[in-house]
Parts: sequence; structure tokens; C-alpha cells
Amino acid sequence: VQLQASGGGSVQAGGSLRLSCAASGRSFRRYSVAWFRQAPGKEREFVAAVKWDSDRPAYADSVKGRFTFSRDNAKNNVYLQMNSLRPEDTAVYYCATGSRVISSTLTSQSAYDYWGQGTKVTVSS
Repeated sequence: VQLQASGGGSVQAGGSLRLSCAASGRSFRRYSVAWFRQAPGKEREFVAAVKWDSDRPAYADSVKGRFTFSRDNAKNNVYLQMNSLRPEDTAVYYCATGSRVISSTLTSQSAYDYWGQGTKVTVSS
């Protein structure tokens, strides 16, 4: 599976961006998909994910109510709508997918086998 993330950019605080992640080589349909991010000088952290057999995304507390995860299995794409962006959301955002993710590992980076190249988001104050 190859993943291509896009949609990053520079916005002012309070603005919005929509990230996309397109999969090729295999259908997303039976794969769990997640977004992680890595801010400068920090470790990569979980942002949002949805298990392959669920339509209820999980979110990090820091983004709840502001970010919305969605997937379009027909187009083999997933999206992360990011609203009310804050300077602390500045990071490189990665999409990841895996077929062996279970509920208890949904937020764990090690559960995901395939990663996109990342798309950079910069939020200025």
C-alpha cells in the first residue's frame, strides 16, 4: 500500500485546512487508518483514527471538537478537516494504515504498517 498525503499549508490561527490521504495498491476498505503529527523538536503523536470496521473515529484530546476524520472507501481516500487551528497544531501530518490494528492499539504508531510521506501544516498567531 502506498499513501500520499496532501493539503498542508500555512494558515493563521483560527483558520482551516483539509488534509487528504490517498491510497494506492490496495483498498482502504478493510484497513484501519490514522493521522499522526510531529511538531518540530517533538515526538510524533496520535491525532485521529478509525478502525476498519467502525465509522466512529477516535481523536486525541487536543483536537477533539476541532478536527473531523472522514473516509471515502469508494475513492480510497481519507480526510482530516481541521478547523479552529492553533499555533500548537503546527506539525508535519502523516497518514498511516494497517490491517492488524485492534481497538487497544488504534492510537499506537507501531500498529500501522504503511505510512505516507507527510504534509506540513504551519499555523501562525
